[in-house]
Amino acid sequence: MKKAFSLLGCALLAALALAWVGQPPAALAGYQLTPFPTPTPGDDGRILYVVQPGDTCWRISAVAGVSLDQLRALNNIGADCVLQEGQTILLGLAGPAQATQAPVETAPAAGFTPSPTPGQNSGTLCVLLYNDLNGDGIRQEEELPISGGEASVTERAALYSGTQNTTVLLPDGTESFPCFADIPVGNYNITVAIPDGYNATTALNVGIELLPGDTTQLNFGAQLGSQAAAQILPPAEGGRSPVLGLLGIALLVVGIGVGVYSLRLGRGG
Repeated sequence: MKKAFSLLGCALLAALALAWVGQPPAALAGYQLTPFPTPTPGDDGRILYVVQPGDTCWRISAVAGVSLDQLRALNNIGADCVLQEGQTILLGLAGPAQATQAPVETAPAAGFTPSPTPGQNSGTLCVLLYNDLNGDGIRQEEELPISGGEASVTERAALYSGTQNTTVLLPDGTESFPCFADIPVGNYNITVAIPDGYNATTALNVGIELLPGDTTQLNFGAQLGSQAAAQILPPAEGGRSPVLGLLGIALLVVGIGVGVYSLRLGRGG
């Protein structure tokens, strides 16, 4: 009789453990704003910038209006363009020293029209749709941009409206996220359309006020649906699997049956 109850207890514990393992991770709603501090010239005319978490050469180039080649040349950075968080880099010169520096020419990204007075009555919005691998609604460094979607920004007073793909191709062949640069200041609605097969893990429509000179990055998360993920990737080792959840439920039913049978045997004895 004691042996039967011991077996029942072990079966119930195993079933509960497997049923918990089979549950999918919960996604947290929300979105991230990653501000880009506006660089200002110092007393010597140099425009310096301190590298922030998640910064890349391309992002700094896009939002600061400095070409990649000039950014590397000003800071003696190699072709791989590796930056360290907290590193101080030179973006250019201002004031009297500006005359000694060749003017910077940057090509506008597709999908928007530059303001005739950039920096005075304009700002920049960067939109990142990332693959939220763990579904927590917070972007980690290894969670890369998702292609195949659309990012749209619309000024509520109809001052500006633009749409871009959720990824842009960089000169080195890698993909990154789009920025809407030198757009008029105002109140904007930002909307992201995710590709088929993905489920949103954050809000996909937010409003924000863009002030003169502001550069703001908005992060939106999405995660592959269970069916799409099963077709692309096998269950990760040690990860949660719906098969284990079903097995746990089956063991739970068997355990209950063993317990009932054992009680009947005990009463009959």
